[in-house]
Amino acid sequence: MPIVKFVKEKKEVEVPEGSNLRQVAIQAGVNVHQGVNGIGAGVNKVLNCHGLGQCGTCRVLITQGIENASPMRMMEKVKFTVPVGPYLPIPDPIACLAYIGNEETMRLSCQTKVLGDMEVQTGPELNLFGENFFS
Repeated sequence: MPIVKFVKEKKEVEVPEGSNLRQVAIQAGVNVHQGVNGIGAGVNKVLNCHGLGQCGTCRVLITQGIENASPMRMMEKVKFTVPVGPYLPIPDPIACLAYIGNEETMRLSCQTKVLGDMEVQTGPELNLFGENFFS
């Protein structure tokens, strides 16, 4: 059975193949709804789309074992590339900004199936100002 390691939380969980990554995290006591750089983590834990791929708050980086994740579905591709919120026409550029530079490893945990061992970073940092903003 695959092992999922949550890096920040220092937890390892053995799961059946094909398990939903968001459900695995919830069962392990890991909050994947971290908000923007940790801001809003408490609110997002309650106010989210509950696994429908609409809100983008459950985004994670798969730091190792990306080949052991299910292929990206259309809902994820749209969420990461179209800056519109789940409740049109409210703009929601956060998921799009987080995706830039992480195209190969950024996933929505609610849309990802575990097919093998992987390491997951919850609540990846979002660089809102760029590397050279203050220089």
